Amino acid sequence: MSTWSDLMLQNGMSPLMEQLIFFHDHTLMIIIMITIMVTYIIMTMMYNKFINRYLLEGQLIELIWTMMPALTLMFIALPSLKLLYLLDEINEPMITVKSIGHQWYWSYELSDFKNIEFDSYMESYKMIDQFRLLDVDNRLILPFNSKIRLIVCSMDVIHSWTIPSLGVKIDALPGRLNQMGFIINRPGIIFGQCSEICGTNHSFMPITIESVKMSTFIKWLKSY
Repeated sequence: MSTWSDLMLQNGMSPLMEQLIFFHDHTLMIIIMITIMVTYIIMTMMYNKFINRYLLEGQLIELIWTMMPALTLMFIALPSLKLLYLLDEINEPMITVKSIGHQWYWSYELSDFKNIEFDSYMESYKMIDQFRLLDVDNRLILPFNSKIRLIVCSMDVIHSWTIPSLGVKIDALPGRLNQMGFIINRPGIIFGQCSEICGTNHSFMPITIESVKMSTFIKWLKSY
């Protein structure tokens, strides 16, 4: 969960988010190297008193400053393509969850086992161990280390189902089904919010996932 003192990304709770963090750090290091090199060149030009008024062309230096950006872009593009394939849907998911956006709450359906449907409203802030504007009355219980397919739609306006620590952000559109796959790495409670301005109470429709082991998930299913 993100707090007021965080300056970086949230800790990854899924392989996808971990790869996104690695790609972010990889790209940031390349940008830092480019910034240092350009700053050094600018400083040397400012203090360099040697000039050549008759220099018309320099094919070697033009070849170098054409090839270097191309190689740099290759170092960024190859990991980016790998991430694009990771973002693709998971084949043969173990669990399918349907999330429906409403003004202003989420409802969930799990129809793989039996027809489980429940609404998830924001919990009123009463206890000291609750998180204001983030906790809900009915959490979505999911097992970790399992392939999960998420299907998202909306009943009214455009919403966005977003869990930053999972690297999941998928738009909920009325009249259209969007889907995405993810795997949760470890147990814990994961928080998210609607990331599309959807009306007056846009900030009052949080998402809370409780990641548990498979036996606890089965007990939760039997309770319905």
